[in-house]
Amino acid sequence: MVNKRIDEATGTETVGHEWDGIEELDTPMPRWWLWIFYATIAWSLVYVVLYPAWPMLEKATDGVLGWSSRGQLAEELSAAELAQAGVRERLSRIPIERLPDDSALMAQAVAGGAAAFKVNCVQCHGAGAAGSQELGYPNLNDDAWLWGGDLRAIEYTLVHGIREAHDEETRTSVMPPFEGAFEPAQLDAVVDHVLSLSGKAQGNRVGAQLFADNCAACHGMQGEGVRAVGAPALNDAIWLRGSSREAIARQILQPRMGMMPAWGGRLDPVTIKMLAAYVHSLGGGEDFVEVAENPVVQVDETP
Repeated sequence: MVNKRIDEATGTETVGHEWDGIEELDTPMPRWWLWIFYATIAWSLVYVVLYPAWPMLEKATDGVLGWSSRGQLAEELSAAELAQAGVRERLSRIPIERLPDDSALMAQAVAGGAAAFKVNCVQCHGAGAAGSQELGYPNLNDDAWLWGGDLRAIEYTLVHGIREAHDEETRTSVMPPFEGAFEPAQLDAVVDHVLSLSGKAQGNRVGAQLFADNCAACHGMQGEGVRAVGAPALNDAIWLRGSSREAIARQILQPRMGMMPAWGGRLDPVTIKMLAAYVHSLGGGEDFVEVAENPVVQVDETP
């Protein structure tokens, strides 16, 4: 270009264009930068030959080495499954109530259950298993259990669910609605009595009598609950639907009962066993107490 010239100050040729008195020097790239640039070009050519690179209609080119990220992932998963196979086999053979006897296996079951919990259970019970009073999802960290908190009971609940319409062996309990059964003053008296069972209010004779006539058959005279029918304890200050007077009155008049899906048809038995171990380990798990089917009764024949 006719405007090209040698800059007197630097001795470098200009590129030939100028704007408002400003000209651009045609300064050559540093040699070290050029060599790095050439090296990246050479490396890219080698990479194209060795690894999958060019997209085709169905897949990318395979590359001379035959490596792929999917293939590497498959190998790692296969190795992980092989490493877990022994643990899963041992878990499949051991009765769940005997699992605590093997502390190492129990620890592995809890770790596996924690992973399964994050995939299948956090949607309702939360990442920390604290549940939600607003939605009626129970807190799994406390020691309040509707149906029992030992490993076998937890496993049964996981397998068959609660009020699962598609499982004949599901756990089921029903609280009848008492709407229209009490006068407003009677309802207030019952609420006061329920709150008094956990020291939250002053008890009264009217509420105690109404509770005994209508509620004690399921919840017990002292509000201790009856696990055989899934009736919650009312004397432990642990509330599934809230502890306010309004929440308790609503639950008496129009009881809300939750549902838990049966996982027996969705997860394999070993995964369910690991989930039971994890839930049991959260802090409220109970020891398994074996009850003889035909207990022997000893009679004192001493005259």
